[in-house]
Amino acid sequence: MSGPTKTMTVLTCVALVLTTAYTVALGSSGWLWFGLVVLVVATIGMAAADSSVPPSPGSRPPGTTS
Repeated sequence: MSGPTKTMTVLTCVALVLTTAYTVALGSSGWLWFGLVVLVVATIGMAAADSSVPPSPGSRPPGTTS
């Protein structure tokens, strides 16, 4: 997983905790949960796109051929 994908995953987990705490303290908000679901779907898509991209080839020393 790349750096941005890890960051997005952490932010999604934090949003889940904050949404749950808000719901427990003040009551449920449909828009808040909808936003969280959108964030989760975006995170899953980002992770899927990140895992499908092959790693870039390493640099070769000058003068070598494949």
